Amino acid sequence: MSTHHRTGGLVDGFGRVATDLRVSLTDRCNLRCTYCMPEEGLDWLAKPELLTGEEISRLVRIAVTTLGVREVRFTGGEPLLRRELVDIVREAAALEPRPTLSVTTNGIGLARLAPTLREVGLDRVNVSLDTLDPARFKAMTRRDRHADVLAGLAAAVEAGLGPVKVNTVLMRGVNDDEAAALLAWCLERGYELRFIEQMPLDAQHGWQRSEMITAGEILTALRAAFRLDPESGRGSDPAERWLVDGGPGTVGVIGSVTRPFCEACDRTRLTADGQIRNCLFAREESDLRAALRGGADDAEIADRWRAAMWTKKAGAGIDDPEFLQPDRPMSAIGG
Repeated sequence: MSTHHRTGGLVDGFGRVATDLRVSLTDRCNLRCTYCMPEEGLDWLAKPELLTGEEISRLVRIAVTTLGVREVRFTGGEPLLRRELVDIVREAAALEPRPTLSVTTNGIGLARLAPTLREVGLDRVNVSLDTLDPARFKAMTRRDRHADVLAGLAAAVEAGLGPVKVNTVLMRGVNDDEAAALLAWCLERGYELRFIEQMPLDAQHGWQRSEMITAGEILTALRAAFRLDPESGRGSDPAERWLVDGGPGTVGVIGSVTRPFCEACDRTRLTADGQIRNCLFAREESDLRAALRGGADDAEIADRWRAAMWTKKAGAGIDDPEFLQPDRPMSAIGG
C-alpha cells in the first residue's frame, strides 16, 4: 500500500474524504415494509457474526479519533432493537473531538427511549414514516404500529432530539397521493420532511425503475400545493432542499436514483457484521471483523479502513440501466 494511506483520514482515489460514518447495529427489524423485505422476514445474521457492543464502540472510536469521522449515524435494520444502543451512544458521545450522533429509526420504541438517548448524548433522530393513514401504514409495513411511530416522533421533539427529520418513500399506487398532505402535517409539527426515491435495495429484488416515483414527480406534486424555492449550499447533503412558501420550513428530496450525488459523497459504512462498504450500492466489502478478532491493533484497523476507502468508485452507477443490485438488502447494509 502506498504511503499516503498510512496517515490521515478516509480519502478515496477521487479526492473525496469520508467524515460521515453509518453504523448498522442489527439487520433485524420489527416492521416488514413491502419495499424492503418479505412478509416472513429474512434469515437474520447469527449472533457470533454480529459485532459486539464493545467491537462497535472500538471501531467508532478509531473512526473518530484517528480517521477524521465527525458524524456517526446508527442505523439497522432497526437500531432501537439493539440492546447496547444506549451504551454505544454514551461511549461515542464521550469521544474527543465529540462527533455529531444520530439514529435512523422506524420510531417504534422511540417514545420510551428518546429521553434516555438524549441524556446519554444523542443529538437527533430521523424517523421513517410513509403515510398518515393507520390502515395504509398497516398494509405497507404489515404491522399495526402507526400510533407508536407518531408517539415516537412527538417524544423525540419533547426530549430535545431536534430538528426531527421524517423520511418518506412514495410508492406508485400505494401512497403517492400523500406528498402534499405529509408535508403540511410535518410543517405543522416542526418536523423536517425528506422524500427519498425508492432504491433498488429490497430483499426480494422487486424494484423496477418504471415503478419508482422520481424526485421530479415528487416536486411536481408538492408544487401543486406549495411554493418551493431552492435552498442554496447543499454541500455533501444528499437532500436537495427547498424553502416552503418562503420558509422557515423546508422540504428535502433525495434523488438517489435519478439525481445521484456521488461526487460529493462523504460516507463510509459499517455493517452489523463488521464489513466496510464505501457505497450503499457497492458489490464489494472489506472485512474489519476478522482484523478485530484476529488481534489487530488500532493502527492496523485504521490502515485497513483507509485501504478500503481508497478503492471507492467514482459513482454508484445506479443511473445506468445496466445497474446490478447489490446482493445484500438495505436491512443488512444499514441505511
